[in-house]
Amino acid sequence: MFWMDYVGLAALFVCVAGCVPPLEKGAVLYSAADREFVTPILDAFERTNVGIEISRQFDVESSKTLGLVTRIEREKDRPRCDVFWNNELIHTIRLQKQGLLASRRWKVPDTWPKGFKAADGTWVGFAARARVLLVNKEKIPDPANWPKSVLELADKKWHHRCGLAYPVYGTTATHMAIIASHANKVLGDANANRMYFNKDRSLDWQSWSDGWIQHSVVLAGNKQVALAVSSGELDWGLTDTDDAVIEKEAGQPVEIVFPDQEKTGYGTVFIPNTISVLQRAPNPAAAALLADYLVSEKAESRLTMGNSAQFPVWPDAKIKSRLSGVQESRWAEVDFEKAADGWTEVMESLRHRIDLNRSR
Repeated sequence: MFWMDYVGLAALFVCVAGCVPPLEKGAVLYSAADREFVTPILDAFERTNVGIEISRQFDVESSKTLGLVTRIEREKDRPRCDVFWNNELIHTIRLQKQGLLASRRWKVPDTWPKGFKAADGTWVGFAARARVLLVNKEKIPDPANWPKSVLELADKKWHHRCGLAYPVYGTTATHMAIIASHANKVLGDANANRMYFNKDRSLDWQSWSDGWIQHSVVLAGNKQVALAVSSGELDWGLTDTDDAVIEKEAGQPVEIVFPDQEKTGYGTVFIPNTISVLQRAPNPAAAALLADYLVSEKAESRLTMGNSAQFPVWPDAKIKSRLSGVQESRWAEVDFEKAADGWTEVMESLRHRIDLNRSR
């Protein structure tokens, strides 16, 4: 009898054990975030989860987000990527709308900021960067003369003295899609250049974008904009806080301005990193562990404390960005899904008009 009970229990144990899928020994991460910021976090994950190794796939600087998204789309029938770390949001939402991201329950508080988590659970936004103006203090010594709004990119008084990144990739593409889709909320004050605004004082997107295409210098990326400003090649430019802070803390004669903070201003646009797990990920168990680790407060704190000085999304985060004290900043209220809906049309239009302007 005892022997029969023992055999039965052993059989039950084998059955139960066989029904639980073993944890994979690794996962594949596609990352549009810079290698220098990602590597320490992944190394910490591997130390915490001994036996799980993360294969890291990065892409080239000039088109890394779009390049990785294209690769994910191309591999949709046989995914190779488990987790996608995007350094912006528009293209993550594009993948979501194609059904390429898995819906899951994320280990984040219910008080997560509005718009920074997908309603269907396919992605989470964390560790935001602000879209700021970087000003060369030697070129514009008096702070009273510094630009205060992104809209000034189209002002002819700054003709070829200001710049921005080519707006088809990365956060600049996201930013332009936001402005285009939220133009009715971007208001001009009484002193605004009226040629760029409608009768109700809302922004005329077409006229304004024509203006900055004519008057701004378009460079390869946000880093190139920051370098051009710090060297004095440009008086000021639109860039991300992670690129701006490097120049400021290197002792260059620059200052960071959080734009559009006036009463009629739209507020400064903050663009989060996003984490998502691919639908039919090859290593789902390891992918789940990695995804939850990447959006944890511990991982986000590394980005907040690191060279990029990113802004925490975790409610009541213990560690704040060291740029939080530079200037009190009001975050713009953004509907990222609305911006993503019009992205293709906006980008095709901008690409065509920029190319046309360069050919003249």
